[in-house]
Amino acid sequence: MRMDVPMEHMQNLFGEYDAFIKKLENDFHVVVINRDGAVKINGRKEDVEKAAKTVRELVLLSERGTVLQEQNIDYAIELGKENKEEMLLAIDDDCICHTMSGKPVKPKTLGQKQYVDAIRNNMIVFGLGPAGTGKTYLAMAMAITAFKNNEVSRIILTRPAIEAGEKLGFLPGDLQSKVDPYLRPLYDALYQIMGADSFTKNMEKGLIEVAPLAYMRGRTLDNAYIILDEAQNTTPAQMKMFLTRIGFGSKVVITGDASQKDLAPDAKSGLDVAARVLSKIDDIAFCNLTSKDVVRHPLVQKIVKAYETYEAKEKNPYNNYEKKRRGRNLEHGRK
Repeated sequence: MRMDVPMEHMQNLFGEYDAFIKKLENDFHVVVINRDGAVKINGRKEDVEKAAKTVRELVLLSERGTVLQEQNIDYAIELGKENKEEMLLAIDDDCICHTMSGKPVKPKTLGQKQYVDAIRNNMIVFGLGPAGTGKTYLAMAMAITAFKNNEVSRIILTRPAIEAGEKLGFLPGDLQSKVDPYLRPLYDALYQIMGADSFTKNMEKGLIEVAPLAYMRGRTLDNAYIILDEAQNTTPAQMKMFLTRIGFGSKVVITGDASQKDLAPDAKSGLDVAARVLSKIDDIAFCNLTSKDVVRHPLVQKIVKAYETYEAKEKNPYNNYEKKRRGRNLEHGRK
């Protein structure tokens, strides 16, 4: 199959040292040739058709001014295999805001698009999924956009102050200095999207508040955009306390990764309990992001997938039985 591709988009499509097109060749089992300003795709008919549709969508994405990256190529191939390649442009259409450097903040996967739409359409949204799926960053972008559009009068960002396997109580300074390390990921996103000066001014006015979850007790939060991050580290009592703080005109996003709990082994997670208790209540949405939605370095996606496979095997009753059986046999000198 022969496809005309404008010369100015050829480099963007092929990538440095043809890395992108080689990836497409390997995944669709085709051969792609660049000749005389056109792309020729050879292979089995169904493979060629899928590859051609994916290439067409990537060229359209490039024509919009998008600098293609490995994540774009990987996800386009994933959608192409599922015959959903047209969703690539639908996802790209949704621009939430721009960073201080002018870079557009957009969902990059179908799961992220559904997450952003859920935030728009519901009062409370739970964003659940592994590291690197953009749960906190997209929620932050939505909060800042709502604040700039005067849809809310303030932004409140909070997370439980639980150490990730390390004790940080020895850190010098006052209480705020001690909790700042827990809140640093929230500050980073605010600086990038809002800018340090604007953030500082709004922080001084009390319009942006970044605080540990314990500070929420006893308050009523009206007309605010509230983000609870790392919710897997809340206890059921903390989660109930947080959810009952919500006042009129507020919107809430709760993010968490059930696979990265830092609670005591025998402690229940407030996130897990909330998922069971609140799943059937209107205006509360649960969005489950997966390893397919990881938008960090491609290696992160592979790491997340490897851990998911390992943990699934560990939970399999048959595997646990086999481990015990082999252990008993070794004790008795049998294989």
